[in-house]
Amino acid sequence: MQSRFRSDRGLTARMGLTLFLLGLLYVGFVAALIVLLRSWLLVVVLIGAMFVAQFWFSDRIALFAMRGRTVERAEYPELHAVVDRLCAIADMPVPVVAVSELDMPNAFATGRSPDHAVVCVTTGLLRRLDPAELEGVLAHELSHVAHKDVAVITVASFLGVIAGLVVRFAFYSQVFGGGRRDQNTAAVFAAVIGVSAAVYALSFLLIRALSRYRELAADRAAAHLTGRPSALAAALTKVSGEIARIPTKDLRTAQAFNAFYFTPATGREPGIERFFSTHPTLEQRLAQLGRISAELGEAATPGKAG
Repeated sequence: MQSRFRSDRGLTARMGLTLFLLGLLYVGFVAALIVLLRSWLLVVVLIGAMFVAQFWFSDRIALFAMRGRTVERAEYPELHAVVDRLCAIADMPVPVVAVSELDMPNAFATGRSPDHAVVCVTTGLLRRLDPAELEGVLAHELSHVAHKDVAVITVASFLGVIAGLVVRFAFYSQVFGGGRRDQNTAAVFAAVIGVSAAVYALSFLLIRALSRYRELAADRAAAHLTGRPSALAAALTKVSGEIARIPTKDLRTAQAFNAFYFTPATGREPGIERFFSTHPTLEQRLAQLGRISAELGEAATPGKAG
């Protein structure tokens, strides 16, 4: 089903290229593991099972980790009304609506397809944003759903997750502790760790680059759908400022899901680490929204929190 969110050829091309490169990396990684471990059946079964689990249950995993729960219309009528209105304008299926009992102001979308999607907002976000700003944030998240960003990132990140798990398993297992082992066994596991570490690093960089672009694409789509880029800019400014005041320990808990958030749970603008960030800088996002505001002839000044 095609939604009315503006098509983004740049996003589509980047997602396609990233998945192609990750696919080559995936094939090489699996082949290397089969050669090194000499058991193609074990490798294929384990990786296949983990892929299905991550893809099929990604929404439940994310909601559980962020203490989110599905909410009925009677409990949050205004939130449901905004989601319903935006989905009607965008001509897309209405996702499950969830709320996370966290003070950190943020939102995320998850799910394997537009027909099996969840949009979740925190109570901290609901308390801090006015209706127009909330609409901008929800339009941003619905754009991720419509463009299948969530499914693409879930699939793309799978390889890095597997590679990271292999490294951790080898590190914490008895490979490098207790028991005597022959040199061949040690060499095989050293090779597995080397290959896994290289795959993890490459997939990490590819996914981060794609993630930064898809956030800008979602901002563009939301601004055009609502016609109020200044409201989205105000929400970005307000949320980024409020996150900086959230206790560090709470931010650390949330950072594992940064790729899915409206804005990263870092509490500060990145320096050199922006090249490894899941999101573009606040300045980049506000500058883009400012240009869209000018194109649309919007009177309000983007970037000012109301």
